[in-house]
Amino acid sequence: MTVSLVIASVTVAIWAYLMAAHGGFWRGSVRDDRAEPAEPATWPAVVAVIPARDEADNIAEALTSLLSQDYPGTFRIVLIDDQSRDGTAVIAWRTATNIGNQKLTILSGRALPPGWTGKVWAMKQGIDWTSDLSDAPEYLLLTDADIAYSSRSLRRLVARATGGDLSLTSLMVRLRCDSWAERAFVPAFVFFFQMLYPFGWVKRPDRATAAAAGGCMLVRRDALMKAGGIETIRHALIDDCALGKRLKAIGPIWLGLTESVRSLRPYPHIGDIRQMVSRSAYAQLRYSPLLLAGTVAGMALTYLAAPFLAVFATGLPQALGALAWLMMAVAFQPTLRLYGRSPVWGAALPGIAAVYVAFTVDSAYQHLLGRGGLWKGRAQAHASGMPQ
Repeated sequence: MTVSLVIASVTVAIWAYLMAAHGGFWRGSVRDDRAEPAEPATWPAVVAVIPARDEADNIAEALTSLLSQDYPGTFRIVLIDDQSRDGTAVIAWRTATNIGNQKLTILSGRALPPGWTGKVWAMKQGIDWTSDLSDAPEYLLLTDADIAYSSRSLRRLVARATGGDLSLTSLMVRLRCDSWAERAFVPAFVFFFQMLYPFGWVKRPDRATAAAAGGCMLVRRDALMKAGGIETIRHALIDDCALGKRLKAIGPIWLGLTESVRSLRPYPHIGDIRQMVSRSAYAQLRYSPLLLAGTVAGMALTYLAAPFLAVFATGLPQALGALAWLMMAVAFQPTLRLYGRSPVWGAALPGIAAVYVAFTVDSAYQHLLGRGGLWKGRAQAHASGMPQ
């Protein structure tokens, strides 16, 4: 058996496994608009905790969407202004005032202490504020300052959380897909995330797979306290998945796709996509050169070998390479449909994957330069692997 035939056979086997036995991740069937639970008889109190650093461009629309929620229970918002330099807090207060809504409280964020990432430290301050309330909320909506909600989003989230007695209910928000860079790379980002953390496995108590999407996480407050509080993930760059892991040890969690909650953050150029990925990709690999090398080799075998064999090999290896290429293109289709992209983009998945491999290598390089986890002027991970 030739080397090319072995590689081709392994590649087909990989995609056969991914499509048949990897939690059905590629179908994108775990969504917030399917199998909706009944609404609770009594609506629990909820506080939205929003860390915000230099979010002047997005905060008005994000806040307006939250202040306009059709939620029957008590709902308040605390925004932690994380030492913004662009007037984020002023715009936030003006937005709430113009709406005539009294639900918003703004805290001035304290200086970042050693051993914490910026977002988690800001969330910590907001969560501590809720603990001092006379009527502490049953649920915390941990969300970002660049996320917009449809008017019934919170209602649906809480219904799912209470109906399933969930410790964590999270949505993979709909990312922007307008610019050329977004259209080329955003659907693949969602596809790869689902492949890493099959949503069907996340919700299963008998599976260790745990994850969340940081833009929208509804957390049962007592479960968070039982897990040790947000400080248990104080150093995590990928705070959402770290929190998902902590809370799945306490009780069931759920993560699904949505079209009713969306990100406002634009990625107009490929460099913006690169920064988004490289900020945390090496942290995902636990800052390990060996895991980096293994990831590069694995991605090459999974995504790049098939088109190479389909174009340059002959006989059975060429046929198997073409088959594997077709399988990955088919697997990509549900995500492409979700984002309104042409099915033809399925054939481009190997090339897109190659670019993501380059982003991952760049993440390791940035880490070695002391710029790991760079976000809004903060490099949050040193070469040692610990955050600033």
